[in-house]
Amino acid sequence: MATENSNKHLLEDHPVLNVIAPEPNEALYNIPLHYRKMENLHIVFWLFKDVAWCMVWKPLGIIMIFPTLIVSILIAWRTKEYVSELCHNLAITVWITANSYWMLSEFFGFDTHILFGTYTMKHLAIIPFSLGLMVLGYYYLYWKPRHKDELETM
Repeated sequence: MATENSNKHLLEDHPVLNVIAPEPNEALYNIPLHYRKMENLHIVFWLFKDVAWCMVWKPLGIIMIFPTLIVSILIAWRTKEYVSELCHNLAITVWITANSYWMLSEFFGFDTHILFGTYTMKHLAIIPFSLGLMVLGYYYLYWKPRHKDELETM
């Protein structure tokens, strides 16, 4: 009981936590702190990769593909027991893959090479982008409607 009171005290005195306190009967979705830290670090890696792309800093952009993709895959693996999380995290992983391919195509100058018709090599990024859309389509159009009452369905 003392722990509950001390935690309640922290919640009341902390302005941010007080603002986001859950409704009395609302279900809580908890993420372990080390998962959250990994997700936050992932955002840092991703931003460094995209800043390097924008600034045409080729070595940094290429190097940052690896931690960005590896952490994305780890996040998807760790959330595999929750279909909603897995699908969204897989979509992010293939998005990063498409994004990285596109960046590399520009860095190495093959982005404008004609594939066929008006489509160039950079347009091959549509393959992983489409895979991400298919994974999310599966979740939203098939899985979620069939599991409406499950807590993990967001």
